[in-house]
Amino acid sequence: MAGGIGGLPSSGPEGALPPPRPRKSQVPLREGPIPFDLAVARGRRIRELPSTERPRERLQLRGAAGLTAAELIGLLWGSGSAGRSAVDLAADAIARFDGLSGLARASTPELDGIPGIGAARAAQLQAAFELGRRLLADWPAGRWSIRSPRDVADRLVLQMGRLEREELRVVILNTKNTVLRIVTAYQGNVSASLVRVGELFRDAVRLDAAGVILVHNHPSGDPTPSPDDLHLTAEALAAGRLLDIDVLDHLVIGHDAYVSLRDRGVAFDRLGPHPPAAA
Repeated sequence: MAGGIGGLPSSGPEGALPPPRPRKSQVPLREGPIPFDLAVARGRRIRELPSTERPRERLQLRGAAGLTAAELIGLLWGSGSAGRSAVDLAADAIARFDGLSGLARASTPELDGIPGIGAARAAQLQAAFELGRRLLADWPAGRWSIRSPRDVADRLVLQMGRLEREELRVVILNTKNTVLRIVTAYQGNVSASLVRVGELFRDAVRLDAAGVILVHNHPSGDPTPSPDDLHLTAEALAAGRLLDIDVLDHLVIGHDAYVSLRDRGVAFDRLGPHPPAAA
């Protein structure tokens, strides 16, 4: 009888050794798609996610409204960096700036300084946010009518509430309070000493407008009117009466809020359709 090594009896036929016990490191890896939570924990690329969890496929199934902000930005960027998916990078960026609105206000150097983003992705992100702002400027399509200060605020608070510097815009109206145009009359420190009041009415005169509404923002976020705001309003009212153009209101916009000086009791011209001219 054939013996084993060192005279020990053989445990198998013809003296074969028993198969070694597999080491933990030799356990076969999981085959197929990696579950979403595991892939995120390992920093896997998007293509390693199950197909139902990939942003592009989720967009096709659920529409853009069914995706998170990080997934939408991940689709915009297309690929990740340094072993991390684009969605992971987007989630980090959103968290760093305390949400999507903070991310939209971030400067190019701030975005470029986030690990894994770089100049190209920062430029893509800023271009996407600017497109959104321009879409707001064009919405709703066609002309729209003003019946109350909220009709102006609902449109312009989103556009102007997070601007980093002051802007003064003029909403130009016809006799039926339909908006003809919105123009930016001034950028910088909005005060009666710096703003040329005649510039507020230049486009209104050219369009033969019946009325205007002044709108400007406070970058601090507090829409409380300042003494300069009240002084500018008084000068605009006086100039409008000389030009036969009604100044109907002055809105001060802050972060997600606004104040109407008409609602605060300032004596503006009448808000309402002008009566037809006498025959």
